[in-house]
Amino acid sequence: MAHRPLRLTSLLSGLSASLLLSAGLSAEVAQADTLYLPDEARIEVAVIESVGFSADAPRYSDMLLRPVADAAGDYALPSHCLITADGLLDGDRLRVSARTLTCIATQGSESEIFSGELSASAYDGDGRFGLNACVDAQCSESRLEPSRAFTLRLGGELALEPQDNPSARINEQRRQAEAAEAP
Repeated sequence: MAHRPLRLTSLLSGLSASLLLSAGLSAEVAQADTLYLPDEARIEVAVIESVGFSADAPRYSDMLLRPVADAAGDYALPSHCLITADGLLDGDRLRVSARTLTCIATQGSESEIFSGELSASAYDGDGRFGLNACVDAQCSESRLEPSRAFTLRLGGELALEPQDNPSARINEQRRQAEAAEAP
């Protein structure tokens, strides 16, 4: 499948603004950008630091994942994203389930923060559910390294509205103050 950038959609512009407002939509909600991924979208990720699993310690909670640049998934997240996930060694497969996503999308000097719940599961390069991350033939130990990318497939549509961004407000106030002081 072709690699597509993540769609940040603006819900209002020009003529459509009056149409949507006349339909009763709130301008505040309607004007916001939305971070959107469709059901079953695939994104390529990797762990931030090495994570090990064994028969004695088959679970790992709160793994941190990051999007992979120039990835093979069909959608790309902004480069400044963090995903939390849980892992479970189940036989010879490592099950990874993503739970949350936080991204900072930047455009010039502007930035928006998107954060929310995510339902996605890991699939290996062979298309099978879970990852083959065995260290030995018996799979008594499994390890994920930052150098290994894998695919997360969404289990439902994702639509995140921008969160409050205090930094953006402070920067805007600074720019206004600088403009007022300029001769």
